[in-house]
Amino acid sequence: MEKYIKAILDGYYGYWNYFTGEILNPSWHNYFYWLVGASLVIYGLEILFPWRKNQPIIREHFWLDIFYLFWNYFLFALVAYNALSMVAVEAFNDLLGLFGITNTVAIKVDRLPGWLQLFIIFILRDFMQWAIHRMYHHVGWMWEFHKVHHSTREMGFAALLRYHWMENILYRTLEYIPLAMIGFGITDFFIVHMFTLILGQLGHANLNIPLGPFRYILNGPQMHLWHHAKELPESHPNGFNYGISLSLWDFLFRTNYWPSDDENLPVGLPDGENFPEDFIGQTTEPFKRIFRRKKT
Repeated sequence: MEKYIKAILDGYYGYWNYFTGEILNPSWHNYFYWLVGASLVIYGLEILFPWRKNQPIIREHFWLDIFYLFWNYFLFALVAYNALSMVAVEAFNDLLGLFGITNTVAIKVDRLPGWLQLFIIFILRDFMQWAIHRMYHHVGWMWEFHKVHHSTREMGFAALLRYHWMENILYRTLEYIPLAMIGFGITDFFIVHMFTLILGQLGHANLNIPLGPFRYILNGPQMHLWHHAKELPESHPNGFNYGISLSLWDFLFRTNYWPSDDENLPVGLPDGENFPEDFIGQTTEPFKRIFRRKKT
């Protein structure tokens, strides 16, 4: 137990130093200012070249999404996630130790060129995110948390990071196992993270981005808008277009649905959901619904 308490304390201490260092020391490897800079550039593009021209510049729940953007990217880690994840890693390694496994690395790729390591990380991580995202739409209790992300009724760049904090925990936990089995020596995972952040914001943005033949590889706002459709077709009752950065997985596994480029497509949860529209309500509502479901 003492080891886990130390992991929590080290997690908070280490993250506080990291967080303050990010704000006080701008650099090319600074997540905070890349997030702010990328968001401002993409928002500027939305203002100059809007796809949905009738959508207000300050769209519905814009400031809530801005809060989510910083909450999920920085503040939640400051409150709980980083310390909890340190404990989870310790517990996972202890569990493996019960079976005599002391090293989770199954494949060592740290001797490969840096660019190839980055490419492998990007592909593996994006496939894992696609698979986990698909689970969110098919596993009942997971879907209750994911409804927060789908509650937005007007799409914009900041909608990417409107999601329940439990998604942080579930995504990172499920991603950790396969990534831990590959011995990466790469120090610039930052590049992959920022690349996927920018692609994700563009995928949610109020922009028309014609990808041409690259539509079968890269996700974009026209395809992803359908993922947020308010009414789902009978052929896909649990959802479709689960790709985060890449559309490749959806075309490969036939979970794609893109009948047209419809900028006026109604998005959000069905009206009958009566989902809360404030942060506290959206934080607590999934737990209430899961609890009620268990009681029935």
